[in-house]
Amino acid sequence: MAATLQFELVSPERKLASEAVAMVVVPGVEGDFGVLPGHAPMMSTIRPGIIEIYANEGTTPSARYEIDGGFAEVTPEGLTILAEAATRL
Repeated sequence: MAATLQFELVSPERKLASEAVAMVVVPGVEGDFGVLPGHAPMMSTIRPGIIEIYANEGTTPSARYEIDGGFAEVTPEGLTILAEAATRL
């Protein structure tokens, strides 16, 4: 089985997602970036846009969320996104 990344998406109201995924594409303020298992630790501000979640390796996202901005933190444990507001598409 391929390596996975623990992903959590949290809004002020509730936790929207918590799952092991293959990749997440995040709309950073300096451009979109992809987070894969083993990504270097980092923090980024997120601009309003679409987060794409890939549960498996492939070309089609398994879930998409529209967010109004927030912060992303990549640690050895995974990716956490703190969104100002988020809606599943």
